[in-house]
Amino acid sequence: MAPLPVLLLLLLTVAHRATGQDSMNSEDLPRGCGWGLVRPYTLLCDLDSIWGVAVESAAAGGMLTAILLALILLCRLHHISEAEKRSGVGPILLLLLGILGLFGLSFAYLIEQDESLCLLRRALWGLLFAVCFSCLLVQGVRLRRIGRERRSPGGCVLTGLALGLSAVQGIIAAEWLLLTVLREGRAACQYLPLDFSLACSYVLALLLAALTAATLALCGKTHQWRCNAIWLLVTCLLSLLLWVAWVGFYLYGNAWLGRSPEWNDPALAIALVAQGWLLLIFHAIPESHICLRPPPQPTAPDYFDTSQNSTRMRETSFDEDIPLSHRQFVENQGYGYSDENAAGLRSGVGAAQHNSNTATRPSAPFRSNVYQPTEMTMILNGGAVSTSSQSQVPSAPPTYTGRQLW
Repeated sequence: MAPLPVLLLLLLTVAHRATGQDSMNSEDLPRGCGWGLVRPYTLLCDLDSIWGVAVESAAAGGMLTAILLALILLCRLHHISEAEKRSGVGPILLLLLGILGLFGLSFAYLIEQDESLCLLRRALWGLLFAVCFSCLLVQGVRLRRIGRERRSPGGCVLTGLALGLSAVQGIIAAEWLLLTVLREGRAACQYLPLDFSLACSYVLALLLAALTAATLALCGKTHQWRCNAIWLLVTCLLSLLLWVAWVGFYLYGNAWLGRSPEWNDPALAIALVAQGWLLLIFHAIPESHICLRPPPQPTAPDYFDTSQNSTRMRETSFDEDIPLSHRQFVENQGYGYSDENAAGLRSGVGAAQHNSNTATRPSAPFRSNVYQPTEMTMILNGGAVSTSSQSQVPSAPPTYTGRQLW
């Protein structure tokens, strides 16, 4: 697709030569155009006007780079798992489409003017720039949203917003052409440079809005997306400087140098190619690289790092580090059998045997002094209480844990 404009121009050249080959052979071709290109396409090969060859080469290289980058994004799209990164792919692809349009439109300034070509230039100039700057604006809105709320709008929503903002410039360009060409009856190639610049006021407003959004995106809470915001801010600043340069030269520089009609087309063609490469280098390529970069893998905790462990030991109590089984063992020490309680237990047992029919159930303090073996003791004793303790303490049915009810 990169050499497509060149192929179209070659086909037009062949058709043009078929209609008037005799008259064309009589003309003197510029130096470097001996391989078939004739007027009005001589700027594509004229070595005396070297700016045409330079613009042609830079535009072809930029178109090839944009196409390769778009194909890489489309092929690697299923590898992008993070939703915040996937939302930025749509505006990037739309931006690459606008960049292709900028490079392709630069070829229209390498051909001598006619009525249809001037209509194409005036209609597509502001529209293509509006597409590119709308993509920058929605990227700024996306980064601002991620920085504040840690989530991004959908990629389709951002792409639709960019297309809607671009459509406004398309309406402005259509109305300008209708008023100047159809209503007033002027030729499409006869317009004032100031009118051409004023028709692009909305494009400049989009660029200023994108610059503001990029500045606000730097104030977000998430530091992960600061790099994206910095690249976007640099792109907007350089684009603003480029627009100030070409508008100033187009309005005042040519008149001051006395090259007003001759250097208008070179100034506009160079501005198109410079803007396209600027968007490629400072925004499309870094943003695509960040989107295609795999997410960072979670790092395993370092158990040999004693700095955090010592802090945790100072902040927590010693009881929290004791296992549950050990804590139960410590609590059950209060139920241990001691010699001090032997006399009371024997007297209580004798009274219970003497009055077996009329005896009441032992009270809570008595039951609290009865030896109650722990789970570990039951396991070590084979699940049964020792004979000595059974002869002294009345038996009771065990629970499912092996502990006596009394």
